Amino acid sequence: MRHRLATLVLGLLLTVLGVLLGAGQAQAVGYRYWSFWERDGGAWAYASQGPSFVRPEDGAVQGFRFAVSEDSQDSTKPRGDAGFAAICADTPAKDGTKRVALVLDFGTAEDAPDGETPPKPRTACARIAEDATTADALAAVAGPLRYDSNALLCAISGYPETGCGEQVSGAGRPGVSASSAATSAATAPSFGHATPSDGNDAVVSTKAAGGGPSLGLVAGIAVVAVLGVAVIWQARRRRG
Repeated sequence: MRHRLATLVLGLLLTVLGVLLGAGQAQAVGYRYWSFWERDGGAWAYASQGPSFVRPEDGAVQGFRFAVSEDSQDSTKPRGDAGFAAICADTPAKDGTKRVALVLDFGTAEDAPDGETPPKPRTACARIAEDATTADALAAVAGPLRYDSNALLCAISGYPETGCGEQVSGAGRPGVSASSAATSAATAPSFGHATPSDGNDAVVSTKAAGGGPSLGLVAGIAVVAVLGVAVIWQARRRRG
């Protein structure tokens, strides 16, 4: 009888553990936003600063990609491998200016907000002042741009028409705005960008904004594990 009771209790504990783990997985979310990239040789690297802070040198290649991503480790890179020579072939150098090649990837239909169709990816060569930023280059060749009140980059060339870094669940439904979930840069190192309030296009990592396992979930799992071990030990002790 005691053995059956122990087995029943253990089964219930394992069921609770499964529910807790499922709840943690259900919390996984992403953000729909424009990510900012820099070409390092032939590979894309997630930018460590926002476009309003980066002052690229003449000959730089930089990219923007619109997609749903959880954080910088999950972000989708711009498509295409065109280099500076190809992108800026028709834009001659001029004294007192610099040229920056931009790759603009508007993403896929799966990442698009409801009712919107992403434009085709394209490239552009911006000739700007020598001390200008990437944001200046973007404004010169890819307007209209749209920003929110926290200086979060919301749209390039008018796309998307609505929304700005909104949170989306696994079902693709919008949730809390990323800008409203912003925290300090120190709490969001995995995104590789400063926070939107610093004039950046990136959103806060879901790990910092509550997308990862919560303290309650971890504590619940720990309690279930301890109870399970206690039940097994007690059953063996009584049999002995």
